[in-house]
Amino acid sequence: MKTLEALRQTIDQIDDQLVELLNQRMEVVRQVGELKRTNNAIIYRPEREKDIIDRLSGKLTANAPLNRAAIEAVFLEIFAASRNLELPEKVAYLGPEGSYTHQAAESRFGVMSQYLPLPSIKSVFENVVTERVRFGVIPIENNQAGVVAESLDALMEHDVKIVAEILLPIHHTFASRYDNLKDIRYIFSKDQGFLQCQKFLEEYFPQANAELVPVESTSKAAQLAMERDNSAAICAAIGAKLYQLPILFYNIEDSPNNRTRFLILSKDFNNQPSGQDKTTIVAQLPDQPGSLASFLSEFDKARINLSKIESRPAREQHKFNSRFYIEIDGHAEQDNLKDILTRYAANIRCLGSYVKLC
Repeated sequence: MKTLEALRQTIDQIDDQLVELLNQRMEVVRQVGELKRTNNAIIYRPEREKDIIDRLSGKLTANAPLNRAAIEAVFLEIFAASRNLELPEKVAYLGPEGSYTHQAAESRFGVMSQYLPLPSIKSVFENVVTERVRFGVIPIENNQAGVVAESLDALMEHDVKIVAEILLPIHHTFASRYDNLKDIRYIFSKDQGFLQCQKFLEEYFPQANAELVPVESTSKAAQLAMERDNSAAICAAIGAKLYQLPILFYNIEDSPNNRTRFLILSKDFNNQPSGQDKTTIVAQLPDQPGSLASFLSEFDKARINLSKIESRPAREQHKFNSRFYIEIDGHAEQDNLKDILTRYAANIRCLGSYVKLC
């Protein structure tokens, strides 16, 4: 059996090879970037990244130490580093730093990108529309709490495109400078953080010997727990990391299935078909009997699945009309869907087609 030192030397040799191969890859990426700049082509191509991950995951054997999730985690960072080499991108997101939206943005654009935390969803849209940033990241829905109404309304009111969706498991951590729970007198978190971690709080603080203090964000909770004595925070791991707050417990949420879906937005963006796509539209139909039923029946006739439909106020003066946010399985360029969208072009706006994750 090899010694620990011998095994470490083997790892070092493999790491050297990896760096050499990554440099070779980045050189090709640099050449690709030059071609894209010449042709004014888009740097971020989610469908191409999906193809690469699918291909590499298909090479895994049943006994391989890596799985698809590991492949995706490693290569998303490589993709992000590659994009920054081709053309550094500025990414706005619903702040503050250390929030789950920050974590979602970093999961796609990597740690090397330039990030701009903004105070509201509206401000993210405004920065994308005015092209002060190339991309924006916003939450669209949580599978426990439902859709984010502010995001739906902003999508209907601003001229933006959906580039991609991100699915993020929401895992809360319990973080504190104090190892002994008896020393903790204050626990900071966003109100939803307390609601989603009630079982943990009941088990570890059954006598209510710690005061629950609601704050505006989980990242603010981490900051306060770091600054104030006898304090702890229920927060995202990225928030604890940002403020160098030690994490005592991971995954303390009541539900293991808590997930939030985020959207990546851009001013002008079109994805090529990937074979597993979703198209989002906004529809405002004539205010007459049967108009919605007639429109929806077109998709049934074409055997096209509608995965989501949400009604929002059209906000027209003195009226109570509605607009509809609709997610459709398939790419806008596929024949049967393209035919419907063309015939109803006066009543709809296409927000984009992108790789479907759920």
